[in-house]
Amino acid sequence: MADEKGKSVQTTGHAWDGDLQEFNNPLPRWWLWSFYGTVVFAIIYWLIYPAWPIADSYTKGFGTVSYQSGGKEVTRHWNTRAELLQDLQSGSETLKQQAYLQKVAAASYDDIANDPEMSAFTQSMAKVLFADNCAACHGIGGSPARIGQYPNLRDDAWLWGGDIAQIEQTIEQGRNGFMPAFGEVLGDAKIEQVASYVLGLSGHQVDAAKAEAGRAIFQGQEGGCFYCHTTSGKGLPSQGAANLTDAIWTVADVPGAATDADRLKAVEAVIREGIQRQMPGWKGRLSTTEIKLLTAYVHSLGS
Repeated sequence: MADEKGKSVQTTGHAWDGDLQEFNNPLPRWWLWSFYGTVVFAIIYWLIYPAWPIADSYTKGFGTVSYQSGGKEVTRHWNTRAELLQDLQSGSETLKQQAYLQKVAAASYDDIANDPEMSAFTQSMAKVLFADNCAACHGIGGSPARIGQYPNLRDDAWLWGGDIAQIEQTIEQGRNGFMPAFGEVLGDAKIEQVASYVLGLSGHQVDAAKAEAGRAIFQGQEGGCFYCHTTSGKGLPSQGAANLTDAIWTVADVPGAATDADRLKAVEAVIREGIQRQMPGWKGRLSTTEIKLLTAYVHSLGS
């Protein structure tokens, strides 16, 4: 056969039905160069990055990544973990974040609260810090799964005080929540009387005679409850003693009790067994700026 210019066309020699032939046309030049380019790219990639398995190891490649670890610069063969560490330390977004953190560190708490952009940045950063370090005890968003575990940070009832300075001190130094057990000291009858008095302080219906007897124990030397909870029952923030008059319960699950008898038993259990729980101090574990972010965030939860 011949084309319009009279040149013969090369075929592979295969023919079907006498006139159906297979042409042997060359591949397009762009396709060939693209193919050669992929070969060159593959060879370069194999040289730079980890690629081929060798026995129980693999080729490491010539590419390296440097990042800070333990105050020293460390250089490793390229891998995704090392690249992530480098990006977290010196990536463009990280540098922007660090610049804003310096701005927050230099600002006062009032400046942070009154600047919408700075406040939004603080909330965003602190939520992650809170989830990583605090949520295990205080729950996601500051609300524990149930009463009795750890204080609810959203109810504005602060055991150790809820202003900025007190919250910052709590996060930095930690707190020791302690109330002695009165089971062996008072006995069941007197514990019921004190529990009746405590429930009555927050407006619950109780046996008046038992509550009056409990008041004498609470306010007297036998129980000595007033030393921490004060004679009014409102508690001393310096001791982390709960306000017993506000109907906000941090240990006894009074709101979850179905009957008056169950509510009484819940309070009795706390008086009988006491309280021992500890919050660790985060100074030294978290940076000063991170503690500042958490302080602003926790303060906003209760306000």
